[in-house]
Amino acid sequence: MKQRVAILGAGPSGLAQLRAFETARRQGYETPELVCYEKQSDLGGLWNYTWRTGQDENGEPVHGSMYRYLWSNAPKECLEFADYSFEEHFGRAIPSYPPRAVLRDYIMGRVDNFNLRQYIRFNTAVRWVSYDETDETFTVTVMDHNDDEMYSEVFDYVVVATGHFSTPNTPYFEGFNTFPGRVLHAHEFRDACEFTGKRVLMIGSSYSAEDIGSQCYKYGATSVTFSSRSGPMGFDWPESMREVPLLQRMDGNTAHFADGTSEDVDAVVLCTGYLHHFPFLSSSLRLRTHNRMYVPSLYKGIFFEGNRKVIYLGMQDQYFTFNYFDVQAWYARDVMLGRITLPDEGTMVDDQKKWLVGEEALETEEDEIDFQAAYIRELMQETDYPEFGVEQQAELFKQWEMAKQEDIMGYRNRNYPSTVTGVVGTPLPDHWLELRDDSLETFMTNTLLASEAAAGGAQ
Repeated sequence: MKQRVAILGAGPSGLAQLRAFETARRQGYETPELVCYEKQSDLGGLWNYTWRTGQDENGEPVHGSMYRYLWSNAPKECLEFADYSFEEHFGRAIPSYPPRAVLRDYIMGRVDNFNLRQYIRFNTAVRWVSYDETDETFTVTVMDHNDDEMYSEVFDYVVVATGHFSTPNTPYFEGFNTFPGRVLHAHEFRDACEFTGKRVLMIGSSYSAEDIGSQCYKYGATSVTFSSRSGPMGFDWPESMREVPLLQRMDGNTAHFADGTSEDVDAVVLCTGYLHHFPFLSSSLRLRTHNRMYVPSLYKGIFFEGNRKVIYLGMQDQYFTFNYFDVQAWYARDVMLGRITLPDEGTMVDDQKKWLVGEEALETEEDEIDFQAAYIRELMQETDYPEFGVEQQAELFKQWEMAKQEDIMGYRNRNYPSTVTGVVGTPLPDHWLELRDDSLETFMTNTLLASEAAAGGAQ
């Protein structure tokens, strides 16, 4: 009987798994029956922007943390698919830092080229996954909102591709209950224009704090203050932005910090991270971890130690994204197809220990980048995933980190060469802070004009 594989989620990780199998099928391999369950009405996962927060139109928790004016916060050359370049999709070079709509169009182009929608059941939320040790199969129960009915199906493998940036971690600070302004998590942030003329307090020092704070500055917040436990990010912020120690309490509109200083604010944005949350999995199948560079209990960062037929994709903290998901999916595919045989339990435990010891030794962001690049390279060596210059992309990430230290508000105006095609990104039509209309149509038109002007000036 043909094997069946359930893929939970049609975001970048789930799409990577579908693409891996479809690539093998087109190469002549016999592939399993694939069913991908997606609770949203379209594919893309976090890249599906919605104005909704809280619950969606079907009463499901809103998955997306995407905000309206998001731009790539890393060079697109570090996101580029090995088998589908930006030049192939757009027909020409574009700048290294495109906005949300442009990146989503690129992602969708790769999906459409391989007709991956045929495997996806939209508006279908996974309710429960259990495992029968007798026949070694999974029962997946889902709610089909299209037909308003619940049903169950049996599978040989389950691929958990739901991500870990959709269930917010929301700490409480004294005085929140009586704070007269707005308190929200980064997950609920949608439009920086909401904070025009406001004094905004960001709790956290992660990439989301850095980027949402920059968005608020761009769209006219009166001031942006970053408060964190781990210490300052250390960027050379504009005059109206500053960093302070962790918030201790709120007294009305007044925020009191650990160093004894205080400040009046109008809104608080919790950039305090996300939880790995899998309420649809029985306890014996559920991964328990926090966001880190290597996840314990996952062999090769993929196969769950409690049941090797449960596959988790994209569960680590990430510098690399799209290709990292792809490489994991290719490796998982080859195990499911029998092209790679998992070793004995002791060997798998030793392999996990090796990576966890390496994680423990990490001290700098450069160390973390090299660590993840080495992990990706190891997986690539055992599959036929196409070469994309993982070490070269690691160097681009390091240049990106340096560029932010040099100019946190201007680093998006830099351009880099593709490790896939060698083509260098083209100039933005203006400084990133001045670009307010970031629709796909406007971006493509204005960047073409900027490229033509730059070419003319170089002659």
